[in-house]
Amino acid sequence: MESAETALSLDDPRLFCNRELSLLAFQRRVLKEAQDPFNPLLERIVFLSIFGSNIDEFFQVRVAVLKQRAASGAEERNRVDGFSDSEVLDAIHTEVAQLAEAAYACLGNGLKPALGEAGIRILDYADLDDASRGALDDYFQRTVFPVLTPLAFDPGRPFPHISNLSLNLAVVIRDQQGVERFARVKIPNTLPQLVTVAPSQFVWLEQLIAANLQALFPGLEVVEAHPFHVTRDAEVAIQEVESDDLLETIEEAVWRRRFRAVVRLQVDRTIPTKILKLLAEELNLLDANHPEVGQEHRAIYRVSGPLDLSRLRQLYTLERPDLKYKPFSPYTPAELQPRSKEDIFAVIRREDVLLHHPFESFQPVVEFIRSAASDPDVLAIKMTLYRVGRNSPIVEALLKGIEAGKQISVLLELKARFDEESNIEWARALEREGVHVIYGLVGLKVHSKIALVVRREGEVMRRYVHLGTGNYNPQTGRIYTDLSLFTCDEQFGADATDLFNYLTGYSAKTRLRKLLVAPVSLRQGLESLIEREIELARNGKKGHLIFKMNALEDPDMIKLLYRASQAGVRVDLLVRGLCCLRPGIPGVSENISVRSVIGRFLEHARIYYFRNGGREEVYVGSADLMPRNLNRRVEVVFPVKNPRLVSRLRDEILEVYLADTVNAHEMQTGGSYNRPWRSETLGGIDSHQRCMGARPGAE
Repeated sequence: MESAETALSLDDPRLFCNRELSLLAFQRRVLKEAQDPFNPLLERIVFLSIFGSNIDEFFQVRVAVLKQRAASGAEERNRVDGFSDSEVLDAIHTEVAQLAEAAYACLGNGLKPALGEAGIRILDYADLDDASRGALDDYFQRTVFPVLTPLAFDPGRPFPHISNLSLNLAVVIRDQQGVERFARVKIPNTLPQLVTVAPSQFVWLEQLIAANLQALFPGLEVVEAHPFHVTRDAEVAIQEVESDDLLETIEEAVWRRRFRAVVRLQVDRTIPTKILKLLAEELNLLDANHPEVGQEHRAIYRVSGPLDLSRLRQLYTLERPDLKYKPFSPYTPAELQPRSKEDIFAVIRREDVLLHHPFESFQPVVEFIRSAASDPDVLAIKMTLYRVGRNSPIVEALLKGIEAGKQISVLLELKARFDEESNIEWARALEREGVHVIYGLVGLKVHSKIALVVRREGEVMRRYVHLGTGNYNPQTGRIYTDLSLFTCDEQFGADATDLFNYLTGYSAKTRLRKLLVAPVSLRQGLESLIEREIELARNGKKGHLIFKMNALEDPDMIKLLYRASQAGVRVDLLVRGLCCLRPGIPGVSENISVRSVIGRFLEHARIYYFRNGGREEVYVGSADLMPRNLNRRVEVVFPVKNPRLVSRLRDEILEVYLADTVNAHEMQTGGSYNRPWRSETLGGIDSHQRCMGARPGAE
């Protein structure tokens, strides 16, 4: 009898979810957190603002790529899931329209009434009494009016450039001869978007501006004004191979981004057709397939409520601890605290150190670099930096290290999307002070998180290594769940040296001792480990894989996991975002479960667990199972060798997340998600709460 493994083709498109639609399924899960009454009210507001900014980025990147291909005539049918670009764009439009409707219903029917009950009100300018209007109009004259610049559109003045993610008013004015003209007024993002009427009472800035437009057009009649929000293509291809100077090339690409095509126009549902058509024509949104501006137009979205939901985050600044999560202070192990008698190098020499952020403080990572920069026995520091943020203490420490005479080399990835400008500034600041700065590799994005410190200890040159799953950014270190490993294992140190020689020089070495590095050895290394689990299962051993990651897209890895399931291996997947694998398909993936944990903190750590016949192995690192991570990025995944730390990763993190009945969403075979346990929230298992409590002195 033919086995299921040979009877079913693992190339069947029905076995794969479309990545764009899976990303939107993730946004739906984020939106559910805003809808969830179990979450504190202002945290729900934050989730709704995150949903808004996530959708913005989705259009800037993913929709932009699909539209680029359509515009170039290179539209294609995905060889994996079988969808054509046009089919995906149509499905995206339908799904985003439904998501937007649900988001605005959440705001209007759920959050605003709940805010009102808590004494926080978002009011309409038209409903204010005369005294409140007078106070706001005075604020307009003093603070808002000087910032505004009305831009006219007529035969002598071209349609103004509308910047990406800008909120604007489309204004119709009429002169004394009765001729109507169009003007655009940009809502300044440098001012509070919610203007205070009274304590905990607000009006949207665009309403205040719309009510005072007469001040901008004296002698003319303001006929009407309607808000609109523009999203542009931000996915700029960088021609690195043809570049003589990568820094200049990235700067030029960032500059070009502001003039890319518009991929989405959001308008209020009440906007008249004539104004909407003018906007659509001038923003080049009308084409042969969509010559009108009706509801079916892919790029136009009508909503009932304030545009740009990300602006709601301003409400979180209110001093209302009763409406937020209880304050949380990360734990710092005693041996890593500043008052410890041992320095951090002595602690690492004694034993590898593993930290689980943000439950354990990110500060030891900062102190590791600070200590290295000031320690007279440290000779060299080498690091990769991807997203460091503003006012970076890590960069400050490196600059002090230069002053102290250390040899410091930094690979600062300029191609970190939406952080290019910040990274360019840091690159120049570091170079000015004498740091050896490498901007990245042609054709590859350096996404690995690794630091190497070389220290003279008597007659020995010892290498200390930090490896992580997250960026060297203390701000995200407080809200992202990540892992840090400190070690002075000689093989790790030797591998780190070889890796930096590869990144900074012309080393062609491809085999390392312990580290799995993309694009050189990571794919082959993970494939070998999965194949070993399959072979053990076929030989009667209990097979078990637990993979925790942000995204699962790579077709070959998915097919390998299907093969593992067919061989009887239990496969538990914790995938925060997009997942193109379908669990629960008879004969293919009935041994696979997929869960997505969405909660107080953003899941970011990548962990790969292999039961290995009882001789457990765990790898941790910066890479998701996506083609870009495995093929087009420099990623580092490393083994955790200490048995105590292996047990901790399994018992205190992976098993806790798999048992979560509060934050976990379970993926269905069709690609949707549900939360079958959520009704039991008050007595359920909250993985984030468990991790916050899994430290000495915690309640």
